[in-house]
Amino acid sequence: MQKLGLNQTLSQKLSPQQIQFIKLLQIPTAELETRIEQELEVNPALEEGRDKEEAASSDDEYETDTEREEINDDISIDDYLSEDDVNGYKMYGDGNWSDDDDREMPIPSATSLGEQLVSQLNFMGLDERRQAIGMQLLGSIESDGYIRRDLDAIINDLAFSQNIETDLDEVEVLLHKIQTFDPPGIAARDLQECLLLQLERKPERDKYTKIAIEIIKDNFKEFTKKHYDKICRKLGIDENSLREAINIIIKLNPKPGGGADIAIRSQYVVPDFILTSSNGKLDLTLNSKNAPELKISRSYSDMLHAYDKSKKKDKKLKETVSFVKQKLDSAKWFIDAIRQRQNTLLTTMETIIKYQYDFFLTGDESKLKPMILKDIATEIGMDISTVSRVANSKSVQTEFGIYPLKYFFSEGIATESGEDVSSREVKNYLKELVDHEEKRRPLSDDKLEKLLKDKGYNIARRTVAKYREQLQIPVARLRKEL
Repeated sequence: MQKLGLNQTLSQKLSPQQIQFIKLLQIPTAELETRIEQELEVNPALEEGRDKEEAASSDDEYETDTEREEINDDISIDDYLSEDDVNGYKMYGDGNWSDDDDREMPIPSATSLGEQLVSQLNFMGLDERRQAIGMQLLGSIESDGYIRRDLDAIINDLAFSQNIETDLDEVEVLLHKIQTFDPPGIAARDLQECLLLQLERKPERDKYTKIAIEIIKDNFKEFTKKHYDKICRKLGIDENSLREAINIIIKLNPKPGGGADIAIRSQYVVPDFILTSSNGKLDLTLNSKNAPELKISRSYSDMLHAYDKSKKKDKKLKETVSFVKQKLDSAKWFIDAIRQRQNTLLTTMETIIKYQYDFFLTGDESKLKPMILKDIATEIGMDISTVSRVANSKSVQTEFGIYPLKYFFSEGIATESGEDVSSREVKNYLKELVDHEEKRRPLSDDKLEKLLKDKGYNIARRTVAKYREQLQIPVARLRKEL
């Protein structure tokens, strides 16, 4: 039998303003400008520029000047909503470009990979039916040059979308023709086929090229696992021949479609902070794009004052002023949120600099100290989630390069002397050990653990494996070279 009960609970929920502030805080500098432009478009009470009386403090909700000029009681709010004002607002900022503004750079015209392949298909002189099948295959080629879609699925697509009945043999014949197109290796179904297509198209079939073909064709699994001894025994070759064949293989292109499109615009990292050093003193500034000049529209403020002094209080006027009040509140909140964002960013970055002062002064990674999100959150009196949002999406430009803020956060590792060092320092030493190891006999995780302990780092083998994976260093067997 079900029972009905009444429970009273206390919970906290974020207000819409808090949610909006969180979103503003976590977006990077490159996107902030777009977000501000969106707000300017939807809220006519918000304008670009600095208010002339911004420096003066005031208790007035919207105005900084309490001694305002008297406004005629007979003023009509409709005058402020005229068509000319609306058009003027829409045209605000048109043609106001400065030399420092980012502009769209012209992109050189180039033929895309798809266009190149279609052009080669057209030269084959196929009939309409096979041309359609070929186009379907070309459409299945992914950006890196592979066809990973199953051929049976492509056959079904042809039947349902183009009413073309075909079979696997016919599709494979056309696929093999497409695989002769440039760039070599295009339309392969896996890496093995991609490498084999490139090897078979080499103009000179010398001894080592033939060995390379045998390795990829019949010993691909052993090759990927670097079981070189097994390959030598199966093919009856010596180590020198194997080395020459592998040198041919590693020069092949594993992603034949990757470099076809040159008309790709470069992506640049826009730092949120700029840190400079002068005579041993660090100076931190916000990127200018993080500190936009915004103000509340004077005309919308005047509307509200006109309503306060107007004797007419009809329904239409109240609805109009309600709209104006809403836009003014929204504009004021947005400006406050931007300022709060600036203060939060600066406070967080200043605390990070305080913790990692030696690194920012010298650029020496060994000077990095253990630092976690909780350390910064406790210091600035904010929640860990707030610090996390700043650290995960922001970067700082220093004299030693641009670093993401999350780069400076790391765990502490105890040393034999009892001191804590940054895990990043341990990772750097681990990478140095791997870089200088003998590649014929690479160091195992157990040997790396011993060498790290000899250096004074108390670290377990599983931690060595974790750091190695974070550094994208393969296991010892896969690092082996001839």
